[in-house]
Amino acid sequence: MLKVLILGSAAGGGFPQWNCNCDNCSKIWAEDPDAVARTQSSLAVTVDDENWFLLNASPDLRQQIQMNKELHPKFGKRHSPIVGAILTNADVDHIGGLLTTRESHPLAIYATKRVMGVLGGNSLFNILNPEYVDRRDLPVFETTELQYKDGTPSGIEVELFPVPGKIALYLEDESKGDNFGSVPEDTVGIKISSKKSGKHFYYLPGCSAMPDELKDRVRGAEVVFFDGTTWIDEEMIKTGCGVKTGQRMGHMCMDGPEGSIEAFKDLDVKRKVFIHINNTNPVLLNSSQERKTTIEAGWEIGFDGMEVLL
Repeated sequence: MLKVLILGSAAGGGFPQWNCNCDNCSKIWAEDPDAVARTQSSLAVTVDDENWFLLNASPDLRQQIQMNKELHPKFGKRHSPIVGAILTNADVDHIGGLLTTRESHPLAIYATKRVMGVLGGNSLFNILNPEYVDRRDLPVFETTELQYKDGTPSGIEVELFPVPGKIALYLEDESKGDNFGSVPEDTVGIKISSKKSGKHFYYLPGCSAMPDELKDRVRGAEVVFFDGTTWIDEEMIKTGCGVKTGQRMGHMCMDGPEGSIEAFKDLDVKRKVFIHINNTNPVLLNSSQERKTTIEAGWEIGFDGMEVLL
């Protein structure tokens, strides 16, 4: 068994964003049932219903734990079923939740050497006591069985692989050209497998393009959780909520000839689930034509609390 739980399905800032009154967010403020609030991007995975690894650690982690009884403390005065986290990049919405886990709890954090360097270079993360929290580098293109803090094998195997994207916003260096100093290990996807059953899925919350090698990798997969940040590339600009395109932010859009719906059309992926959905994306509205189009194309719109079993 491989169980996946969507803890948060929105992009950075969540839905609604704290200071936003766009067409989508205004529906949340007005308590319109056409829109449902969502927390920031994160998944959790288990093979035994007892020990859970986070896939990215959202700043909303405490709320997400409260909303999902599987992650509640179970034993004694101090306990958590969360035993570790795997990070896909160093974006604030993917690492901020690590600070919530600072209460002397044994954890194993996994990421590329590049992302670990970001954590190591920011003294704020020194709050994670190394006596309790192990930081473990993961090489790309290698399958590794995750271990608990004490070295016990978990039965979950992961493989990280670089995907098109960019360096985290706060690390951008305009002096280093159009890619702002990005390197391949800044953004990765993850293949997550049950060692016992061989069942697996893919998690790609940030991806700016679908080159042929990435298409070949996910072709025929049982489940792919994929970047659903924007519907169209200029969405932030057209909604008056920003000045950057989706591509500039490191995300491919859903719609159009260069979008993810088209890219996945002939890949025979059994279940395709959009996650990391920006507050401006019209698919967040239950009644929208964009949502209908997405579902008719064979996609699911991920939601907080959604469970997938493999």
